[in-house]
Amino acid sequence: MAAEQDPEARAAARPLLTDLYQATMALGYWRAGRAREQAEFELFFRGCPFGGAFALAAGLRDCVRFLRAFRLRDADVQFLASVLPPDTDPAFFEHLRALDCSDVTVPLLQVSGPLLVVQLLETPLLCLVSYASLIATNAARLRLIAGPEKRLLEMGLRRAQGPDGGLTASTYSYLGGFDGSSNVLAGQLRGVPLAGTLAHSFVTSFSGTEVPPDPMLAPAASPGPRVDLTTRVEAWLDRVCAHLGLGVQEPHRGERAAFVAYALAFPQAFQGLLDTYSVQRSGLPNFLAVALALGELGYRAVGIRLDSGDLLQQAQEIRGVFRTVSARFQMPWLESISIAVSNNIDEKELARLAQEGSEVNVIGIGTNVVTCPRQPSLGCVYKLVSVGGQPRMKLTEDPEKQTLPGSKAAFRLLGPEGSLLLDVLQLAEEPPPQAGQELRVWPHGAREACTVRPAGVEPLLRLWVQQGQLCEPLPSLAESRAFAQLSLSRLSPEHKRLERPALYQVALSDKLRALVDRLGAGGSS
Repeated sequence: MAAEQDPEARAAARPLLTDLYQATMALGYWRAGRAREQAEFELFFRGCPFGGAFALAAGLRDCVRFLRAFRLRDADVQFLASVLPPDTDPAFFEHLRALDCSDVTVPLLQVSGPLLVVQLLETPLLCLVSYASLIATNAARLRLIAGPEKRLLEMGLRRAQGPDGGLTASTYSYLGGFDGSSNVLAGQLRGVPLAGTLAHSFVTSFSGTEVPPDPMLAPAASPGPRVDLTTRVEAWLDRVCAHLGLGVQEPHRGERAAFVAYALAFPQAFQGLLDTYSVQRSGLPNFLAVALALGELGYRAVGIRLDSGDLLQQAQEIRGVFRTVSARFQMPWLESISIAVSNNIDEKELARLAQEGSEVNVIGIGTNVVTCPRQPSLGCVYKLVSVGGQPRMKLTEDPEKQTLPGSKAAFRLLGPEGSLLLDVLQLAEEPPPQAGQELRVWPHGAREACTVRPAGVEPLLRLWVQQGQLCEPLPSLAESRAFAQLSLSRLSPEHKRLERPALYQVALSDKLRALVDRLGAGGSS
């Protein structure tokens, strides 16, 4: 298949990234003569994560790439032969070698095709969708807390569950509403905007005795003579310390040398990390000395970062200093430069940093976006709903684990001015709902049906893969991000509340409800 030329396809997931029972079931289907019987599975979750009322479905691109590249190679088949019974018919392994997804159809996320193949797809698809959707939803919650103005940066690669988890988290936190990531591979492979400056190790590596090989810096916008930046910084330090009431010996020499070195490397994008030693007595005056020396040459520092202490209070105090220094030295741009913060920020601290009057502009979040500590798993499942054209239903001893049988369609019913009324599930054979026409539906959990008259109807399922081929071009990550944000914006405030939200209504059609009742009463055989 052409998809084998896609360098990301094999990286998304390999066919053997699966559970052993998928292979044992495949042998059972083949031995029973049912390998090519048409079947349909649905991938879904039973409850919105984090106690909320919404979830962002993510992972489409990875799923499609996986399906288009799906092929068991010789090494894969040989390994399966080593873990299956030694008397397994060799013809079964020849069947596996010939498998691909050319007979598989995927509207996200219903999967239909030959029973043996679509069964083998269960674990990889769950792996690709569950964590991506959990991360995207977690990121969306954090964006709702932060509001639209704060820049949110994902900085959790070093805290992620392995390299694949790190790449997934960086990718789908961006889809969920973050502005960028520190993960360079996510920038290279997925086009996620990148951000990053320096760590405390860079600052502590300097003692102050280092001599830059070339301390000279030319003016930003004129052909004037080059200036020794180190000398200019020392001159500005005297003035800054006098203004702040500090002794000129108090700011750390090594920290200042680190800032000068960084400024020489990035004069157009200088940013200081202020809390390596003391924010007020060292980091801030050293930063100001370098920023003002750069400003004298026509450069503008882009901001500072704080990584410890009371971030909200420090940001307030630092903004006040920026304003007085800006006025004192006639550098008006200085008062509005960006203040970035990080340091194990969770939902509670984020709400504090985002409150009205906060001087924080950029918030970096690591552990609490990539590990989803409030709920580490979305709990997606992949269930058989029809085989051989006949509906199938899982009953179980737990009513919450019952499945909805049959091949289905899904529609979103809209009220006046495009407001969201509810989503309705119906059998695929039923005619779609029509705007302006009454529709009898059964809300989830209700004992009585109700009647709705939608002002508009939107189909929710789109066909992406048919007979192994894309039905339409995949959206870019940026396009998916824009669609996700638009979808969230359409939810009512009651549904977007992070605590005790109103539940979004999902209903069944009369015909689907009747099928559920019939199979539930008589069994699905």
